[in-house]
Amino acid sequence: MYRQWSAGQHAQCAGPGLAYGQGLFETLTLIEGKPQGWQLHMQRLALGAERLGIPFDNSLSDALSDDLVKLLAATESLPERTVLKMILTRGAGGRGYAVTEPLTPNRILQLNPFPVWPADPQTNGIRVMLCETRLGLNPQLAGIKHLNRLEQVLARSEWQQPDISEGLVCDMEGYLVEGTMSNLFWTRNGELFTPDLTYCGIDGIIRQRLIERARELQIKVNIGRYQPADLLDADEVFLTNSVIGIWPVTECVSTGLQQRWQIGTLSRQLNQWLAEEQ
Repeated sequence: MYRQWSAGQHAQCAGPGLAYGQGLFETLTLIEGKPQGWQLHMQRLALGAERLGIPFDNSLSDALSDDLVKLLAATESLPERTVLKMILTRGAGGRGYAVTEPLTPNRILQLNPFPVWPADPQTNGIRVMLCETRLGLNPQLAGIKHLNRLEQVLARSEWQQPDISEGLVCDMEGYLVEGTMSNLFWTRNGELFTPDLTYCGIDGIIRQRLIERARELQIKVNIGRYQPADLLDADEVFLTNSVIGIWPVTECVSTGLQQRWQIGTLSRQLNQWLAEEQ
């Protein structure tokens, strides 16, 4: 199953959004046609639009909602779970980097099948590796999901082994940031740790929700700049995003970081909470 809805001025043209990466995207899970975390995704999209100089207001948020309604109406059979990808670009324009005229942002919505993971990673956990590809430091682009994903593509190309499900990525200074498609958490002595994303990385919606939930449970949350060695004495490690939910990490197999972890109680507790909140 694959469906797409495009809207906006010259929606099929590349323009600066697709030519130069001047655009944003959000990936959501739909459960029985209902988007999960819609408001949080809209908030991040608005933040990204402000950073990239893309006009964004309530009318654009409403337009995206209407686009989704039309896309769902055009879909004959909708599974219980579906993946929605929303792309917002600066709009069509001429050659060059300069923006010389007011443009209407383009909106592209895609429905894709929900991934199937036969090994049941939420229950059994996953193996990861530490990637050699590093993320550049740029606070202006940190946190948002802009269209330039070349660093993630390069990091993901570092392994082909089917038993490795994700790669951990550091920044140019050697500090842990995230996975190639996920956010990173670990626990130690009852406290929760996650990398600081001030300089690079994506501030995931599930990441935001889990930090808030941990604080509600009076669990101390530590957000800082940590090196791979800080994972060696972790009690449990897990990864998150809006499609996978929470995947516990049971082993890192890289030369630079070889370690095993148990699937802990906090990741299972938070996974259960996420399931109940949907």
